Amino acid sequence: MYQLVDGDRTARAIYSGGWRPATSSVEVTEKATGKALFDAGVATRDDVAAAAESALAAQPAWAATLPQDRAAILYRAADLIQRHAEEITWWVQRETGGTAMKAGFEIFNAGTELRQAAALCLAADGHTLPSTVPGRTNFARRVPLGVVGIITPWNFPMLLAMRALAPALALGNAVLFKPDVNTPVTGGVLLARIFEDAGLPADVLHVLPGDGVTGAAVVEAPQVRMISFTGSTATGRLVGQTAGRLLKKVQLELGGNNAFIVLDDADVPAAAKAGAWGAFFHQGQVCMAASRHLVHRSVAEDYIEALAAEASRLKVGDPTDPTVHIGPIINERQLAKVSDIVDSTVAAGARTVTGGTANAPFYRPTVLSEVTPGMPAFEEEIFGPVAPVVVFDSEEEAVELANRTEYGLTAGIYTGSTSRGLSIAGRLRTGMVHIGDQTINDEPHIPLGGTGSSGTGGRFGGVANVEEFTEWRWFTVQEQQTGLPY
Repeated sequence: MYQLVDGDRTARAIYSGGWRPATSSVEVTEKATGKALFDAGVATRDDVAAAAESALAAQPAWAATLPQDRAAILYRAADLIQRHAEEITWWVQRETGGTAMKAGFEIFNAGTELRQAAALCLAADGHTLPSTVPGRTNFARRVPLGVVGIITPWNFPMLLAMRALAPALALGNAVLFKPDVNTPVTGGVLLARIFEDAGLPADVLHVLPGDGVTGAAVVEAPQVRMISFTGSTATGRLVGQTAGRLLKKVQLELGGNNAFIVLDDADVPAAAKAGAWGAFFHQGQVCMAASRHLVHRSVAEDYIEALAAEASRLKVGDPTDPTVHIGPIINERQLAKVSDIVDSTVAAGARTVTGGTANAPFYRPTVLSEVTPGMPAFEEEIFGPVAPVVVFDSEEEAVELANRTEYGLTAGIYTGSTSRGLSIAGRLRTGMVHIGDQTINDEPHIPLGGTGSSGTGGRFGGVANVEEFTEWRWFTVQEQQTGLPY
């Protein structure tokens, strides 16, 4: 089996009209050990400008490609992801700090996103409508936007890229894609090679790794009609401001501070297992992580004990070790942020039940009790393996605590009563609610997204992708012109 990451072509290069040398590069390191792995090309503003012109020229022919031929390319890309699963896993473990299980999650879901998007190619794309004008036929069609800019983060670089790339391409758009500079291989080089080998025309997709300067160039490029951004709320606000000023469509999928509610009738051991997964999966570096564990006072002591036991049994270390559950934090800055939030929360009166210490680049799974509103671990998105536990006395208080945040991404509710769970779910201001489950869930055909500071209401998944990556166009047919006043 050939390798996707071919140093002769892909090192110190960007994919824009094929592989070409970049004027600058960034060293990719193994997050657990610091070992140098690869030199990835970084795109400049000039690279973005040239890519935008090329994408604009290539898009009409791609949109005119027969839908079954576009779908076939996406199906081939999905097959290639599975075929190269071993190499992709190698990069996910080393470049993102994820375990083999995390890599499997990305590989499976990225392939599923492609297959789901391929189905859009042959889906109905419009309506025939009545007319008030005699002899006229009205119809409205969804048509591609043209050139779409996609900017994605480092935590799930392949999956979160594919969530936007696959439907944007399926629906006839060309794409300027900027992966995060922390993960330019998993989030960029691998994807470029996969689409290249699947037969996607080279000028339809431009993969332009870089930092905020590169991202700003993508947002500002006049040829780009829409920006799909997944990342932090702070950066998303800047993206939204710029896109709005330039009258561009924008889709923002941002951060979260998600409530995991455990009611007094819950199966506590089961809830603790779910809460541990929701809080600690991929070191808690997940926007949908269980960020605040809201637990009824009558079961709080048992829940904290069970959750701490779950946290304590998780092995921390190099994710290439198959026995490891918790890998490294992505970089020093994020590790310092996690440590600061925990330390300042404890200084404010919370108690460390387990964890609470770092051994760079690792942070132990941490359970905090006696957390109250106003403390940093309650108010902020931690993005680390930390489970703050907050006690409540009534359903009304649980709802109030869950909604006491600017974010509105997802929530989980553990209860022995489905009707009780549904009643509470209806009062939560979130884009997603999972009853009898934790907060991290992802299915490619489901409209996925948040509200408030978690996003602008745009959605990924299934028919929602059609709404996001196309626009309506009205057509009329008039066989014989009649009734004009002059």
